[in-house]
Amino acid sequence: MAELDPKIIDGYHAHVYYGAAEKSAAARLRTMAEARFGDSKDGEVTFGRWHDDPVGPHPTGSYQIAFTAPLFERIVPWLTLNRADLTVFVHPNSGQALEDHRDRAIWLGTTRNLDLSIF
Repeated sequence: MAELDPKIIDGYHAHVYYGAAEKSAAARLRTMAEARFGDSKDGEVTFGRWHDDPVGPHPTGSYQIAFTAPLFERIVPWLTLNRADLTVFVHPNSGQALEDHRDRAIWLGTTRNLDLSIF
């Protein structure tokens, strides 16, 4: 396997998973994350729409927190400590979507099966 340079990572997505029973916990986490990291005007952190049903490869309801690579060391540890019982799926954006979702993912909480057929 050839060595890859981490500079190929444009940023990261953290997908907060929830079902009907977890939506209030997901809302609390989002409120705390928005207060801490904001929805920055320069695109460093962006909070995506709520999806109560599966969308894309994601098997359950979710919302996305997109952030630049330099913020990884602040956001991922914070999510690790504050996610409660929610599952958070974190993946890099390197331009290789299948590999980023399948091989390079970080799971905070319970691992889920993704629908990778869309890639």
